[in-house]
Amino acid sequence: MLLKPARLAAVVLLLGCGAARSSDACPALFADGRAPELTNPKLAPRTLALCFDAYAVLHSGVARTPLYAAEHLTRASVAAARLVERIDAFHDEDRVPPDDRARLDDYVRSGFDRGHLAPAGDMPTGEAQAQSFSLANIVPQDRVLNRSLWAAIEESTRRLATRRGQLFVVTGPVYAGDGLASINGRVLVPTQMFKAIYDPVAGEGGAWLAPNDGSGTFQSVSLAALRTIAGIDAFPSLPPGQKASAITLPEPRAYSRDDIANHRPRGREQTWQDWLGHEAVRALHRALRQLLRAIF
Repeated sequence: MLLKPARLAAVVLLLGCGAARSSDACPALFADGRAPELTNPKLAPRTLALCFDAYAVLHSGVARTPLYAAEHLTRASVAAARLVERIDAFHDEDRVPPDDRARLDDYVRSGFDRGHLAPAGDMPTGEAQAQSFSLANIVPQDRVLNRSLWAAIEESTRRLATRRGQLFVVTGPVYAGDGLASINGRVLVPTQMFKAIYDPVAGEGGAWLAPNDGSGTFQSVSLAALRTIAGIDAFPSLPPGQKASAITLPEPRAYSRDDIANHRPRGREQTWQDWLGHEAVRALHRALRQLLRAIF
């Protein structure tokens, strides 16, 4: 079967999704050009900073997950992202040493979703979206949380960025306690998830914090409180007063999954030929990646 040019282009983009990006691109993703800082020294061993087109992460070789993902959302980038067709293509991150990175098979029959920190729905281009499926941007996330409350928090963030014009966003896991669970004996499971935002025009910020379970509960906290809970200073350039005073965040449960889906442009009804073509792209992508690994 022949693939349409757009689908062939998608294959090319997917093959390039692990490509390294210049570190010069990273400061634009951080408030005042300063990356989040670890305040808990237990998180520091075997960390690796990685830049992508539309987000940056600090990856932990101990947890085999990212410790944070940083983004700069603007009204224009959110509008562009809503026009990008989603093509799922999770993949190992080749820039992370093999012993320090998660593998696709770690998540098979794990009972957890592969949860994005920097969401695919934030990505303003097809290439940026393909990069978001790197496992360096993924944590084991409770399926109910990922598909309901967390999806609504992500949508709330995009709508807030649209309303205010721009936001700096830092998303990450919390690993609390000594008896942490893991999947496949390798990848640590977060106990909580956070999404911190900062509006540089208004000079205010705050964070959503939710347990990594299906309870549907969350709390809004100040950036100072988040620093204590997560061991990460999301926006280190801000003065203490701004960190201590929390913005009033939108109520994420106001958005259902239908609301989120309906906010994205819809094309024609998908046919079985569309589905078959999509699956062919995914299969070709997997085969080519395996071939490239065998060669290099």
